[in-house]
Amino acid sequence: MELADLPFAPIRGFIAVGLAWFISQAIKMIRGVWTQGRFNFRWLFDPGGMPSSHSAAVAALATAVGLYYGFRTTPFLITLVFTLITMFDAAGVRRAVGRQARILNKMLEDLSEKGQVPEARLRELLGHTPVEVFAGAFLGILMSLAICR
Repeated sequence: MELADLPFAPIRGFIAVGLAWFISQAIKMIRGVWTQGRFNFRWLFDPGGMPSSHSAAVAALATAVGLYYGFRTTPFLITLVFTLITMFDAAGVRRAVGRQARILNKMLEDLSEKGQVPEARLRELLGHTPVEVFAGAFLGILMSLAICR
């Protein structure tokens, strides 16, 4: 299938990706207001939490490419590899960095109590659990199926 045969494919795909990201971030904001009883605009852009906006966006992109160009094409394969790397990074590498930040923050607390180092905390919530990654991917796939079909 040629791109000329699909005049609205890039626009719909872009909308699906953007909505998947926005809805996943909005869910995080709503959960934050529900659990903490306050609103923080920064939650719209913070990484981490349920569902993964990274996974939602790349899964929406891969699904849109698969729907428009076929699931047995080179563009879909390239997008699928990109999606899997992003999801692995969200669940693995970034989560490990968050754990390291937690340990470093504890060390800083111990040292600052002794008056040796002024405390400057690192961000701890950077990555995702596997459930958060799969929930984001599911949301992204649903968005593309709803918008790109």
